[in-house]
Amino acid sequence: MNAIVFLIQCSDQKGLLAGITGFFSQREYNILHCQQYTDVVEGNYFMRVKLEDGGQLGRADLEQQFNDYASSLGLNWSVRYSDKPYRVALLVTKASHCPYDLLLRELEGELSCDISVIIGNHIDLEKMAKQFDKPFYHLPITKETKVQQEAQIKALLAEYQIDLVVMARYMQILSEQFVEEFAGRVINIHHGFLPAFQGAKPYHQAYDRGVKIIGATSHYATADLDEGPIIEQDIQRVKHDNNPEDLVMIGKDIERLVLARAVKAHIEHRIIISGRRTIVFSEGV
Repeated sequence: MNAIVFLIQCSDQKGLLAGITGFFSQREYNILHCQQYTDVVEGNYFMRVKLEDGGQLGRADLEQQFNDYASSLGLNWSVRYSDKPYRVALLVTKASHCPYDLLLRELEGELSCDISVIIGNHIDLEKMAKQFDKPFYHLPITKETKVQQEAQIKALLAEYQIDLVVMARYMQILSEQFVEEFAGRVINIHHGFLPAFQGAKPYHQAYDRGVKIIGATSHYATADLDEGPIIEQDIQRVKHDNNPEDLVMIGKDIERLVLARAVKAHIEHRIIISGRRTIVFSEGV
């Protein structure tokens, strides 16, 4: 069964639930699931509506009619169709645990997406790409070639019609121009529990501080390093006798899970970005 998913946000006002569901009901769409959240602090309303796609209207007509309705209420909205899987690009460096995990989940059907291309600034993971029959592009980068390298990445993203870019432990900082051009479409995994322990060696920072909990954070990339809206986080308790290498190994497992959950939420059209925050609707609906 194909489905249509709308994400909606606006200023809170009376009658939104009845009005929006009524719009779809009047056009004979079966509502499979509806979730809503009101931010009473900011006075904002958020909604996710999943419809059965029975072909009642052509997609262009549905979107035009809903846009006319949305304009009258000041709704910001987006729509996704389940029969059009997200096309995903992985940006990688040398660490294989996160990209390998995503590729396995795609292969086993846990992620309903098409990982279309893998781009690495080192050659190390070309063998992994071949194992999964994925095209791999080696685009090395230096301080002097950063602009040209990013231009090559963007050309590949256009060629492969990419919807979502995943920085799967891609240990490079994307330019402000890049993340602004792909705003809300670049997911990063940070091997630390943000906002604490930013930068390149968060596990070593955590060891130096003697923390009892370490974690990982997946967030949307923005121009401000490690400051983008957080999608998913997780933690694990550690002990005083865990050395930095232990923390790195423990952290890898957390990173895999956190990044996979974030990518899954995005491709299932369950995330609304609201300023520096995200609204992440429930999984599996």
